[in-house]
Amino acid sequence: MIDIRDYQGKRVHMIGIGGSSMSGLAEMLLKEGYAVTGSDNANSHAVERLRGLGIPVSVGHAAENAAGADLLVYSAAIGSDNPERVEARRLGIPEMERSTLLGQLMQGHKEAVCVCGTHGKTTTSSMIAEILLECGLDPTVHIGGRLDALGGGSRIGKKDVFVAEACEFHGSFLEMRPTVAVVLNIQEDHLDWYKDIDHIEAAFGDFLSLLPDTGLALGWGEDERIRRQFAKLTCEKRTFGMDAKNDYYPADLSYSELGCPKYDVMYRGEKLARVELRVAGTFNVLNSLAAFAAAHALGVEADQIAASLRRFAGVHRRFELTGIIDGVKMYHDYGHNPAEMAAALSVAAMQHAHQVWAVMQPHTYSRVKGLFQDYLTCTRAADHTLVTDIYAAREKDPGDIKAEMIVEGMRINGIDAVHTPTFDDTEKYLRAHWHPGDLVLTMGCGNINLLNEQMQLHGDTK
Repeated sequence: MIDIRDYQGKRVHMIGIGGSSMSGLAEMLLKEGYAVTGSDNANSHAVERLRGLGIPVSVGHAAENAAGADLLVYSAAIGSDNPERVEARRLGIPEMERSTLLGQLMQGHKEAVCVCGTHGKTTTSSMIAEILLECGLDPTVHIGGRLDALGGGSRIGKKDVFVAEACEFHGSFLEMRPTVAVVLNIQEDHLDWYKDIDHIEAAFGDFLSLLPDTGLALGWGEDERIRRQFAKLTCEKRTFGMDAKNDYYPADLSYSELGCPKYDVMYRGEKLARVELRVAGTFNVLNSLAAFAAAHALGVEADQIAASLRRFAGVHRRFELTGIIDGVKMYHDYGHNPAEMAAALSVAAMQHAHQVWAVMQPHTYSRVKGLFQDYLTCTRAADHTLVTDIYAAREKDPGDIKAEMIVEGMRINGIDAVHTPTFDDTEKYLRAHWHPGDLVLTMGCGNINLLNEQMQLHGDTK
């Protein structure tokens, strides 16, 4: 079996290095003394950041990029027909999948806190990381987003605690070795890999089975599928949720004018602390409860946890205000399945905007096909919905699913939806129809965030 530690000081070439996880792993390897190179299919902020750290990154995938590498690392989105992987096999260069690398880097830590779930992983793992960092525990961290407290998505700390997102895509989280597993929710997604929701639930069960008998499982107690998998475990289990049947739950819950929650954290009937969040939405009550429970289990004082959560300002690309144009607030959210988009729009609806504009970039043909009916109603909280063409990502157009089909279905469901295929089309439509006091929320994990940058660059119209 390949061991990453055998390649310290040698050249590790990473395909898809600009991805949210891969870029963080590249930084970790660089700091640990590996010679890192990479390639990606497009320029991006992540690519430019890596170049600034001294990592050579090629744009475009070509066989020659792999030449001279001692080890090749690829993400699950990179197929075996990628020219660099083909060349690596021809040259006899060993290959390692991204999740295997993450699992190996996690080894040797006293505690490994792995956060999984269909959505909420990045925010919750970021909350946990920031709490532990501010409380002096010096964690090693790997998350799928950019957190200002880390200066990116990863950091190398002591060998006491490793905090990581554990993604279910392609069963990646089965490479982890958790001692604390945080399960936020089990819902449908990645149906290009999983057969159905039961297959997804079984994978989460397999992940939880990785916990040692001395480990701890933390889960949303109102999720029937989580409860069912927890019943099979022999290790300690604790739940969090909105009602008092859970171990951790909120009391005296209220929201600010912008939808930011305030509540007392209750643990088995006892008040531990008062939490006041700067991030909005009911789903962030659950995220923060999960983070509180994880930090509490690691021995952090309740008042310290609450103070850190009070300072938590969010992660980039999670309901992030990117600018104000013509008196219209522009936000972006990474949400890319219908449940995440509906959650982000529930926050937008709390902002007291004149009108809310949802701009959706559907992500991958397989996801749209698998969750098609959910797409048709997920923007109901918005006044208007614009849908761009589907972002293919790793997939090829099968020819039987189009953005126009989403728009047609939305209209049947009473949603004011318009197909704006390109970013230029979307910008033109928005500028022609919005009014001061409106709010625009762009949503997707493709490159839809570039629309916000494009519009900010063009600035206010005169």
